[in-house]
Amino acid sequence: MTSRRWVRRSLRNLSADLKKRKHHACPNTVRRLLRKQGISLRSNIKRLAGPPHPDRETQFQHIARRRQVFARRGLPVLSIDAKKKELIGNFKNPGRSWRQESESVNIYDFIHDAQCRATPYGIYDTLSNRGHVCVGTSADTAAFAVDALADWWRDHGKADYPQAKGLLLLSDGGGSNGCRPRLWKTSLQRWCDRSGLSVAVCHYPTGASKWNPVEHRLFSAISLNWAAVPLRTFDTMLACLRGTTTQGGLRVTAQLNDQTYATKIKVSDQEMKSLNLRREETCPQWNYTIRPRSLASRPRAP
Repeated sequence: MTSRRWVRRSLRNLSADLKKRKHHACPNTVRRLLRKQGISLRSNIKRLAGPPHPDRETQFQHIARRRQVFARRGLPVLSIDAKKKELIGNFKNPGRSWRQESESVNIYDFIHDAQCRATPYGIYDTLSNRGHVCVGTSADTAAFAVDALADWWRDHGKADYPQAKGLLLLSDGGGSNGCRPRLWKTSLQRWCDRSGLSVAVCHYPTGASKWNPVEHRLFSAISLNWAAVPLRTFDTMLACLRGTTTQGGLRVTAQLNDQTYATKIKVSDQEMKSLNLRREETCPQWNYTIRPRSLASRPRAP
């Protein structure tokens, strides 16, 4: 091996090297000869997912069983996740749309030119095929995610499931609603205490977020609906969200949450011990249920 192995070889350089060896071939001839040998410009392809988690299949089977149990009881099964953050302003939105002329947008996506960086948090009701998106203007934190769930329950869940005493959440293994963040569990506990609901949570294994229904049932439809539409204002964004439909009957509601959420909040060991949390026997790091606490067991506010 020589250092030349790590130098990019262009058609012009290859032609020059051949010329030094008394083989006269222009770059076009070199291209033709390479193609005859099945060689062309190629990019990297993401194919290797790495070794799967040993409990991956077990977790998928557990999620399927839990979904069936909650569906038979008529209880909500919600798929949740945060969509990619979007700059609000005159910026390019990927995709194409039918129009006579293309929209003129900024050349550069500088954040200081944006009104805000919006965080759409999606909640997909798998039983009724309904989506709800809470658009945040602050950080994507666990508190924001739980507030989005609380808003959905107040505006839609109570009316759609009046007899429900609990619900099932399907979420990714990471992010603000991941299996590790303590703030996610403590925020859920506070909501359970306020609402009286029991919340069962199932996290998808690492690298399996694309099987989360919210990704392909809700977020994909949203991206298609606002393709090539510059999200210049929050009103435009909310209108695109509310206008998202599919032939399968999907309907979407949306609202704006302009609260400011603090980041890097530390949760103490004592507060974690006060949670009314029970882990499942199957993959306990990914499956647990949080139930309301009695008034006596709740920690006093500082």
